[in-house]
Amino acid sequence: MSEIGVIGAGAFGTALAITLAREGHTVALWGRDGAAVAAMAEARENTRYLPGAALPETLRPTAELSRALDADTLLIAIPAQQVRPFALARAQALTGKTLVSCAKGIDLESGVGPAATLTAACRDATVAVLTGPSFAADLARGLPTALTLAATGPGAPALQARLSGAALRLYLTDDLTGAELGGALKNVIALAAGLTIGAGLGESARASVITRGFAEMQRFAQTLGARAETLAGLSGFGDLVLTCTSEKSRNYGAGLALGRGAARPGGTVEGVATARAVVRLAAHHGVEMPIAAMVAAVLAGRLSVAQARKALLTRPLREE
Repeated sequence: MSEIGVIGAGAFGTALAITLAREGHTVALWGRDGAAVAAMAEARENTRYLPGAALPETLRPTAELSRALDADTLLIAIPAQQVRPFALARAQALTGKTLVSCAKGIDLESGVGPAATLTAACRDATVAVLTGPSFAADLARGLPTALTLAATGPGAPALQARLSGAALRLYLTDDLTGAELGGALKNVIALAAGLTIGAGLGESARASVITRGFAEMQRFAQTLGARAETLAGLSGFGDLVLTCTSEKSRNYGAGLALGRGAARPGGTVEGVATARAVVRLAAHHGVEMPIAAMVAAVLAGRLSVAQARKALLTRPLREE
């Protein structure tokens, strides 16, 4: 039996599996593409998503989901929009497990995050959230990384200790809502920051987008029950800074390309679906989120970048 199962063999799932295996855990890394998993097992490297990062001997890639589900602790590292169908289809197999959500987003259909999705689908499971500023390549190289682990109950400190290591330091909170929303919302603001630079509006404008975007994140999250200090921590502000300032961020990179005139981003860019979900939820709760609304409008083709810029700059003046 594997000690830990990682669901999702993309870049971040692979990096987490490598990190945990280096700490002496036996890890089963599940990917749905059988050929890709076989190639990974043979090469001892995820050449598609994380080239150059060797897989430790105690990391076992597998396309057989049952092998990963044998573990009592599962890290769910699949895209946010895939969490709900995955959990609903396998609710019985997930019963009694510790499920650590590593996805960052809000489900378009249900309007809730991955942790709430897992809790609803697998009522006997213990659900936690692992989030914060981290790039898979840095984690896989063993570079120092600090993340937030949101968990409740008497077993939370033990889970924190189990998942921490020499290069991965976890800070514990019991605010699952705040931790999860920080990770989801920062992707929307990262798209806006990328759009700003891509459209040639400058570094000063990007700083304004990050700052006012953070204010939107706080308003929205607190309305949904999150604590302000959670958003000011690694899972909110920390992740926002990283994601809005590096082209290694998929969301920032997608916004950058869009601002330069490229087509609407494809692939896994979590902020695209999250922007739609957030704007819908913000309207329902009466939360003002002008930057998120402009991102959603640009992505939907309802506004050009120039029109969005004008709309934001001509809003009524107000106190900060």
